[in-house]
Amino acid sequence: MKIVRWWDPMRDISSIQEKMNQLFEDTMSRSRGKEERLGVGMWTPAVDIYETNEVVVVKAEMPGLTKDQIGIEVKDGLLVLKGERKIEKDVKEENYHRIERAYGTFQRTFSLPASVDQEKISASLKEGILELTLPKKEQAKKRQIDVAVK
Repeated sequence: MKIVRWWDPMRDISSIQEKMNQLFEDTMSRSRGKEERLGVGMWTPAVDIYETNEVVVVKAEMPGLTKDQIGIEVKDGLLVLKGERKIEKDVKEENYHRIERAYGTFQRTFSLPASVDQEKISASLKEGILELTLPKKEQAKKRQIDVAVK
């Protein structure tokens, strides 16, 4: 009689899950405390995008940034947000006990729908939230047609 190793699919799934968890931890986590080095380009602002009948709205979290630290470009159907959050210069790195906020440059690129009028995009910054208003072209707006009763 031949001895065959019994296959336990749950053990394999558990092993895959552990490997995936470790992969995400290695990728997403940052070291803590004084040994943490200030990485460049680690930060990406969170973005919400929604649409109404009239406009597409992009809201990006940019706490601590001024309008001079934010760049917005529109070219060839792409919207590019970029900027940099710098660490405070008045505190020496060795005086920090913990650094959890990310610093450095960021760049986010979004494809614009063909319905957006790229010439009329506006932006405002209030309480750390950058809000971009992307008006739709006139022909792209939904129109309600009334039915006449005779």
